[in-house]
Order: sequence, then C-alpha cells, then structure tokens
Amino acid sequence: MRFAPASLLLLACLALGGAAQSEEAPRTRIRGTILSLTGETLDVATRGGERVQVHVGPAPRVVALAAGSLADVRPGSYVGTAAVPQPDGKLRALELQVFPESMRGVGEGTRPWDVAPESSMTNGTVGSVAGTSGRDITIAYSGGEKTVAVPEQAPVVVYEPGTPGLLTPGAHVFIMATRAPDGTLASDRVTVGKDGLVPPM
Repeated sequence: MRFAPASLLLLACLALGGAAQSEEAPRTRIRGTILSLTGETLDVATRGGERVQVHVGPAPRVVALAAGSLADVRPGSYVGTAAVPQPDGKLRALELQVFPESMRGVGEGTRPWDVAPESSMTNGTVGSVAGTSGRDITIAYSGGEKTVAVPEQAPVVVYEPGTPGLLTPGAHVFIMATRAPDGTLASDRVTVGKDGLVPPM
C-alpha cells in the first residue's frame, strides 16, 4: 500500500502525537457508532450502551481502517494485536493491525488491554509467519517477543489516510480521548472503519 508524502506525514504525526499525549494524561478508549457531528462535537453511541460527546476540534485528524488479510503480514511488518493467553504459552489474536511504515514504533511493547478478559495489546515487528497452520507469527519488541496464533476468524485491518468526511452517522469509530476534570472528553484524532468496518481493537 502506498501513501502520498502528505499522508505519510499525517500518520507519522498521529503516531508521535499519540505517544506524547499518552504520557501527559490518562486516555479513555471509546468504541462505538457515530450518531452525529455537530460543529466540533462528535456524538457517539458506545458499544456498552452509553452516549458520549467528544470534542474533536475544528480539524480532527482522521485515520481509516480497511479490511486486510494475513497476506498483508510479512517478516519485518510492524503490527499490533489484541490477544489473550493460551495454555501453550502462545497468544491467540482477537484482531491484528498492520501499520504503515510511517507508524513504525508507535505503542511498541506489550500492555494490558480491555477488549476482553485477560487481553493484552502487543505492538512490534514480525519476525516470522509460520506454525503448522501457517497462521502463527512472532512479534518482537524492545525487551521481549511473543508468539501469536492468528485464527481465521480474527479480523486483520490495515491503516489508510482518512478525512473528516468519513465521520458520518453510522460509521464505527475507535477514539483515545482525554477526560478533563469536569468530565468532558476530547480528542483531536479519530480512527474510523471504512465501508462499514468495525474497528476490532
């Protein structure tokens, strides 16, 4: 997948901005469906049944998620996966994200995640795509490595540049927002599923 230079810069800024903001304040993960975009406020119905308003500013940075496949993953690819532990010591992927080169290094490492009980998020570089089923991958990051089994039903997604025009009612979004002391939520970037895709992370 090729990106225009401006798009590469946008995604690189997204990655660096996310890393910087994560150090400044705790983030709230919002998964849901857009109800409306009014001015600078995105109204979202969350998967948990809540309705939240997120201030996204006059020009939010939008990244699109499109459907991919395991064929998009090669040795050296930079990926992220929400996964759960298995008795054999491997992780079982709940989803797999394939990042563009401009986002290499974003979120590198492994940490707890909240998409399922005992789930974690691991970002790193693919060392191999192997295993008896051909669907096991190794993911290396600074200080460690994980072996991840990717079931056929686990969605694989790839990142593409997006525009605010994708923020339409019914679109599925994933937002990392900051919560102010008064409870209001804000984020200057939104990850939105393309063509009805539900962000799986």
